[in-house]
Amino acid sequence: MTDLAARPRPIDVDPMLPRLFRVERTRRDTRDTFTLELEPVDGERLRFAAGQFTMLGAWGVGEVPISISGDPTAEGPLEHTIRNVGSVTRALVRTERGGVLGVRGPFGTGWETARAEGGDAVFVTGGIGLAPLRPALQEVVAHRDRYRRVLLLYGARTPEDVLFAHDLRRWESEYDVEVAVTVDNGPHDWRGRVGFVTQLIPRAGFDPARATAFVCGPEVMMRTSAQALRDRGVHTDRIRLSMERSMKCGVGLCGHCQLRELFLCVDGPVLGYDRLEPLMSRREL
Repeated sequence: MTDLAARPRPIDVDPMLPRLFRVERTRRDTRDTFTLELEPVDGERLRFAAGQFTMLGAWGVGEVPISISGDPTAEGPLEHTIRNVGSVTRALVRTERGGVLGVRGPFGTGWETARAEGGDAVFVTGGIGLAPLRPALQEVVAHRDRYRRVLLLYGARTPEDVLFAHDLRRWESEYDVEVAVTVDNGPHDWRGRVGFVTQLIPRAGFDPARATAFVCGPEVMMRTSAQALRDRGVHTDRIRLSMERSMKCGVGLCGHCQLRELFLCVDGPVLGYDRLEPLMSRREL
């Protein structure tokens, strides 16, 4: 299998010019979350690294930064998983099959899953944060023999909000991924775990001395998860987080995503906790 993730497509000479992609399929994942499968109008596939994002635009409405949620190790459509929460995302998910969207990128840093080779890979995520982590998981299972234990600790609001249920079952049954799902609120007939995803970390079966953690979700969840991982003994330079707060232009010009000296759209979105810890512990940065 060709390692496509090792060859991300270079950004166009002018990163402000979008490429045209046609909507081939829209899949409804949960009540408010959809995955778009896009094919390039010019026939040239977008090469990307797990963790990168694009600026995805609906003509006449606007554009938003959306992490790529597809498989970087295989040919196939460009996938973006989107929560319908505003005018632009609404226009994106309502684009009919055959409709054309604008795509700029890919932008930003990646998960760098090779850091975990030879040790345990621990994925900690909440809500739609599983979407940016999905390419990293696909990358790891494509080279499963390079890793020891692989764990996915996933928290959702309710059982109905669990993303990629088919993938969760497949990763567990076919690739020996240890999947633990917890929900904030479960119905009376729910027999699974109830609680925050951070509560799974102290009991998770990984070797902290040989573990690399990949964390994505709401910022407060990432902060508490990173601290719980530290408490388990995982070193800060082996904890990687995806910070996507307030990204807007994708090229570090508008300043919306500035976090002290960092511009998250170009310095991130994926960064080591050793660099983020002093920034995440302060308010108003």
